[in-house]
Amino acid sequence: MALKGWKELEPGVVILEPGNTIEYKSGTWRTFRPVIDMEKCIHCMICWIYCPDSCIMVKDSKLVGFDYEHCKGCGICAHECPKEAITMIEEAKAKAEEAK
Repeated sequence: MALKGWKELEPGVVILEPGNTIEYKSGTWRTFRPVIDMEKCIHCMICWIYCPDSCIMVKDSKLVGFDYEHCKGCGICAHECPKEAITMIEEAKAKAEEAK
């Protein structure tokens, strides 16, 4: 069986239309996921400002969680949090905890 040449392959990671990233569930790329400690969070929204994928979920001007379907686990939110309220944990461990 011969491998396809590069011209025969389907395009990957190509966004042909602006504003369509909601259609792509990029959270499956994640190795680490952000977890919020609400006891430490002061709802300053710095994480929301810096998140490159708009994954910080806000309700009534307060952080309420993360959109894990689109979060790539970059850790920028945790790095920028002035109160260290966001911790990055291994995705495999998080999934194991969810399965319990």
